[in-house]
This record gives sequence, structure tokens and C-alpha cells, in this order.
Amino acid sequence: MEMMTFARQVGTAVFLVTLTLWIQCAGVAVLIRWARASIERGVARLSSLHAAVLMIQFSTLVIVLQFLQIFFWSLFYRWYCLPSWESSLYFSASSYSTVGYGDVVLPRVCHLLGPVESVTGVLMCGISVSCLFAVATRLVERESGAPPMQYVNGLDGR
Repeated sequence: MEMMTFARQVGTAVFLVTLTLWIQCAGVAVLIRWARASIERGVARLSSLHAAVLMIQFSTLVIVLQFLQIFFWSLFYRWYCLPSWESSLYFSASSYSTVGYGDVVLPRVCHLLGPVESVTGVLMCGISVSCLFAVATRLVERESGAPPMQYVNGLDGR
């Protein structure tokens, strides 16, 4: 394992955060497109059961998306920082979720990456939750027959 300088840690962190953002944004874009198509297809028959199934499917896919991001961080940890896949995945999942048990730690030359993954994980989880909320809101609007909320906080240009 080669010694990482601070500048190299920062560069690595920037690369991993950028990769995480690309995965999140691409994944969320696909999920939103899928959810929108599912809602539009089921306009006439979107019962409470169908809406619940759609939310379960969407939530499951969001969780898979989060685990994909955790996996990419763990790849780096396995190659450069930690001795096994088990410890790499465990450390990445506990950092990403901000649990941070502390029983597996990165070598001193990589310490910066754990907190960066934690901050990134919080942001990615927040984005995912906001998407879940948007889908749930859309489903409630469909079920109640209310028109979809198109303009929020005067952003309609009026």
C-alpha cells in the first residue's frame, strides 16, 4: 500500500464523490422516468394497492441504488486501504450511512475518505428521500383527483 499524500486523498475524494453523484443522478433520472410512466399508465386503475406496490418497487430500487454507490466506494477501499472485501463493504456501508461503528478503520494515510463518504451518503440519501416524497405526493394527487402541484413558491413566472 503506497502512502497517500493529502493532495492525493483530496483528488481521490473528488473522484469518488463525482462518481457517486453520477450514479445517483443517472439512477434517480431513470427511476423518475419509470415512476412517471407507471403512474401515467395506471391513471384509470391506480388503486391504493397499486400505489402501495409502486412505492415498494420504487423504494426497493432506491435502496439498490444506494448499495451500488456503497459498492463503488468499497471497491476503492479494497484495492487501496483494507485487506478484505468483507471489511471494505462493511466500512463503506457504515460510513455511507453515518453509523460509523469504529471497529474497522482506514489506515492513517486514507483517513480523510471516511468522513467524505459519510457526508456524501447523507446527501445521496436526502436526494433519494426527496424523490420518494415526490412520487408519494404524485400518487396522493392521483388518488384524490387533485390537480398536480405545478407551481411552488411563485416559481411559475407570474
